[in-house]
Order: sequence, then structure tokens, then C-alpha cells
Amino acid sequence: MKSDLFASENLAQAAVAPGMSLQNAKSVRYNVNGEMLARQGAMVAFRGNLQFERKGQGIGGMLKRAVTGEGLALMSVRGQGEAWFAHQAGNCFIIDFEPGDALTVNGRNVLCFDPTLSYEIKMVKGAGMTGGGLFNSVFTGTGKLAVVCDGHPVIIPVTAQSPVFVDTDAVVGWSAGLETGLHRSQSVGSMIRGGSGEAVQLKLSGEGFVIVRPSELTETVTGH
Repeated sequence: MKSDLFASENLAQAAVAPGMSLQNAKSVRYNVNGEMLARQGAMVAFRGNLQFERKGQGIGGMLKRAVTGEGLALMSVRGQGEAWFAHQAGNCFIIDFEPGDALTVNGRNVLCFDPTLSYEIKMVKGAGMTGGGLFNSVFTGTGKLAVVCDGHPVIIPVTAQSPVFVDTDAVVGWSAGLETGLHRSQSVGSMIRGGSGEAVQLKLSGEGFVIVRPSELTETVTGH
């Protein structure tokens, strides 16, 4: 049988190293030898002896989901084998954490990560209970995190002299050391939204960066 479908770049080769790697721009392969964590529903294929188990978020996560209707629903993957992860054909990126690194990530953008990373669901300071439930996951430690993003992300530097204002539906994540708050603008809302409603942006100040996706499409995080 012959087809461009069977081009070498589309074939899954045997894994040569443990842990995660990009299968292609739209999916991540994880060579599991022990345990790893992933977003519920993100596994698209696996081979080997693997077990999948729903993972609870603890009291803080339960509270978050009760208040906002969203949550970072996770599953643990245990055993030996390979698993492939993707979400709605979004672009996948692997972030390698070193000691001292800390990144705040929106739950809708988390794909999978090493068990050596620590994560904590926190309310965004200064955001109150508005803006679509501004609870994000703060990742720290050593290891790799795979994130998924609609389109190609934009990385915007944040400096003490130049705070950045981002749409709460478009933000993917930011340096965990940045200060956060809400910025309200009647005029901006009228221009951007096409109406007279009040627009609310997330204000980020300090030294670091923010990751923005080129889309304001909202989605419900599965598994709650």
C-alpha cells in the first residue's frame, strides 16, 4: 500500500530515551517507565503495559471547580510503554524546568508533565472572582511540561517600566514572579468588543514574560 500518509515523518519510531518528546507539532510522545501525569482525555494512543487512573486535585482543586466551573482534571499514567498526547490539533511545546524556575499556566493549556514537577492551583492575585475564573496552575521543580496552544503563541516581555495587559481568554501563562491585577477599560471594551460593555484585562507587571495565544475562543476543560 502506497501513500504520502506513510511518509517517514508520520511514522512512530521506537523510543530511544525515557520521558517526553515531540512526535510532531501537534502531538507529544511520552516513553513511560514508572509514572507521569496528563490532562484527562488527552491520550490519543498507547502501546505497552500502561494503566490510566483519574487523579484528584485535592480540596483546593474541588473549591476551584465549584466556584468557576473549570478545573485542571488530571490522570496518572503508570507502567512501562509509550503514550501519545494531543488536544484538538493544537500546537504542542515542551518546557524544560530547571531548579528555581516557576511558571503559571492556564489549565486549558496543560497537556502532560513529569511527576518530578510540582503543581499548585492558585487564584490569580488581584483578579477576584471575575474574568472567567482566574485560577491557574503554578509549576515548579525540575522536569518537563508539555503545553498546547491554539495557533502560534506570542511571547511578550514584561518589564518594570512596561506592564502588559492581556485578554483573560487569550493568556496561556506567565512568569510566576510577575505581579497580577485587573485592568478595566470602558473605551477599550467598546472598540474591541463592538459594544458598550466593560472590558477586563489581566495586568502583568514586574520582570518576566507572558505567553498569549492568537485566539479568544473559550473551551470547557474536560473531566469535571
